[in-house]
Amino acid sequence: MDARGRLRADDLLVLLAVARSGRYTTAANALSVDHTTVARRIAALEDAVGGRLVAQSGGGWELTALGRQAVDTAGRIESALTQLSGAGEDHDPIAGVVRMSATDGFSAFIAAPAVARLRRQHPRLSVEIVTATRRAAAHRPGLDIEVVVGAPQSRRAQGVELGAYTLGMYASRDYLEREGMPRDAAELMRHPLVYFVDAILQVDALDLPRRLVPEMRDGLSSTNVFVHVEATRAGAGIGLLPCFVADRHDDLVRLLPDQFDERLPYWMIVRPESLRIPAVAALADALRDETAAAAAMLAGRR
Repeated sequence: MDARGRLRADDLLVLLAVARSGRYTTAANALSVDHTTVARRIAALEDAVGGRLVAQSGGGWELTALGRQAVDTAGRIESALTQLSGAGEDHDPIAGVVRMSATDGFSAFIAAPAVARLRRQHPRLSVEIVTATRRAAAHRPGLDIEVVVGAPQSRRAQGVELGAYTLGMYASRDYLEREGMPRDAAELMRHPLVYFVDAILQVDALDLPRRLVPEMRDGLSSTNVFVHVEATRAGAGIGLLPCFVADRHDDLVRLLPDQFDERLPYWMIVRPESLRIPAVAALADALRDETAAAAAMLAGRR
């Protein structure tokens, strides 16, 4: 077999970097090489194993079935090298960078404290959180963990339900003094709504106003739940808000809780190849534990 067809361990580690990021450029930055080197090493590895390892998708590079087998081997090689590099000293495998995505509220009140506690035990761990409200994807390049609202709609996106949170209708005390307290749903629907931008809302589970308050007109819309809260506090209208975020503000009053009490589930999606990384598995466990501990808060019980 010539040099071009030889299976090289360092090429497998390049594939592992691509699998984690979904992009050649990101993998190249992590490996301190240029993206053409990454492409060349992946091509050499594909030649050595005799098949395609990655395929281009809309958001980056996705592993083939053969690629997933190769990444499994690469993960064991990386683990062995890491253990050797830490010989003679206490070695902590929960280290390196883990990238996750979650909604604004979950990121702030569940993920942030979970990461803080995990890092106290594992100081070499670094977590990057991208805040986004979107549906789950079978493959989201560059992310190890996604937390989304609603069950995954794709059969290829496997996940676990973490828990549920409650949304309710809220208004500021100043707003209610000025505009009056709605006595029922019909009166509430005469007020402007503070909520997500309907035209670009990606999550079906969050499309609640069409069912709950179809006659409410949009007062202020945003893609960020903290904008919803602050706009409601400022008197822009009545906000449909997560209770665990809104109830932190004494100037907000929950309206008609018997009629407006919507529970939505949080789901966590973890890529199988990422779960083989101890740091990713540890963060996934920490998020599950933190969500369970915060069940009463998420349900809107102070």
